[in-house]
Amino acid sequence: MSEHHTLKSIPTKILLPIDFSPSSQVALDTAADLALHFRAELFLVNVIPSFSAFATEYAPPPVQFQQKEKTHAEKHLAKAIAVLTGRGVKADSSVEVANDIAGCIMEVAGREHVDFVVISTHGLSGWHPLVFGSIAEKVIKLVQCPLLLLHSAKPETGVKTPSNRSMEWW
Repeated sequence: MSEHHTLKSIPTKILLPIDFSPSSQVALDTAADLALHFRAELFLVNVIPSFSAFATEYAPPPVQFQQKEKTHAEKHLAKAIAVLTGRGVKADSSVEVANDIAGCIMEVAGREHVDFVVISTHGLSGWHPLVFGSIAEKVIKLVQCPLLLLHSAKPETGVKTPSNRSMEWW
């Protein structure tokens, strides 16, 4: 293998789609370790689903809901960025609003010029992923760079993914 090819395989910017679930916390631990190992930048993205422009008396208007969710996500991302910076990882983040979450992740990957993606599954089974598909599955099909897929334990089993070095990110 040529030296030029070897150097191009080392990631310089890693994308981590994150939803603040336990499986994405494990993925954040792994992505941080990779970023430290390769001296790569880590870019965190949280995608909030957009909704149609109607509201009922039982539900808040979508704009209010989106703003609340965006503020919540920005708070958690800021905390994660502070922990990453403290560990010596160069990191940045964004909160996006879109209905096509996998498509939005791909847009961010292109916009941010990432060359490696770390993504976790939620370990869901049954009819939901069968009917709707998983976001991780869609990203796997669309991504044009190397990807690390971290498979999580099924939530209903109560089994936690082992991570004796897991930090509390949010």
